[in-house]
Amino acid sequence: MNQDNELKLIPVYEQYMEYMVQLLIKLPRTEKFSIGTDFKQIMYSALEDIMYINKLEKEHRLFYLNKIDAKINAQRIMLRVMKKFAWIDIKKFNTAMEKIYEIGKILGGLIKYYAKNNKKSVR
Repeated sequence: MNQDNELKLIPVYEQYMEYMVQLLIKLPRTEKFSIGTDFKQIMYSALEDIMYINKLEKEHRLFYLNKIDAKINAQRIMLRVMKKFAWIDIKKFNTAMEKIYEIGKILGGLIKYYAKNNKKSVR
């Protein structure tokens, strides 16, 4: 099950990235080069961490999953800021949050799986 979720996370995150890049390009010019740049850096860094998951030994995966989770939470906050200042409309905000929710469900399942299995290996 965990291998399927790990592999499922990559295309789901890729679709989210494609959507977000299109959204970020349409931000007001001043914001595109500030919050837009920061958002993209966090997004690409999370993708890099996602790619590491399958390459690591199982006992080290939880660390990277938690890093990815923190980066996803940062993206949620940045999206809320974009909506609050009306740099994106509510429809785009909701679409992005739905995509993040799907990523979060997959990630949450992986974190639970590895947290449970890491405790067993420590004993």
